[in-house]
Amino acid sequence: MICRPAQTIQADMNCEIELIRSRRKTIQIEVKSDLRVIVRAPLRASKRSIVQFIEEKQDWIEKSLIKMQERRDEQPVQEKFTPQEIKDLKEKARAWIPGVVDGYAEMMGLTYGRISIRTQRSRWGSCSAKGNLNFNCVLMLLPEEIREYVIVHELCHIRELNHSARFWNEVEKYCPDYRTLRKRLRDEGETFIRRL
Repeated sequence: MICRPAQTIQADMNCEIELIRSRRKTIQIEVKSDLRVIVRAPLRASKRSIVQFIEEKQDWIEKSLIKMQERRDEQPVQEKFTPQEIKDLKEKARAWIPGVVDGYAEMMGLTYGRISIRTQRSRWGSCSAKGNLNFNCVLMLLPEEIREYVIVHELCHIRELNHSARFWNEVEKYCPDYRTLRKRLRDEGETFIRRL
């Protein structure tokens, strides 16, 4: 899949909007829990049509931002992870993740590049076009079945570097309850991500 790096786009809004172009057919808007607004658009969509779509959805975006902010305000303030806690999580991740990746990669008939353990506020994992895998060390605070779902998810990107129906069909082969685990990842992981 061709996927261009994210860029910002100017629209008649009071917030910065992140634009990601890829081989998709429709324009989609997503308001993240950290109050980022992400617009995903087809490679050939004109900037004018994207801006028009954003402005048509302005009320929805503003309501979603207010809702997300209220949700954040309701949550108790969490102390940030200390450098030592991050170091410990990275060590645990380096000890656990590669073995599980190897097991699933063999089962799926896949080869991958290198594995990196990172501290990221917006991603649990990622897969590059070269098959290099990145995982968030905070995964180690989540239940094992959720960690394994993230690993399967990223390995499936080696075959499908997108989130198409084919991609999710591939995930379902190795993780039949991925929908439940995906929701749990969002719900249970939010508290830990806020501490980074």
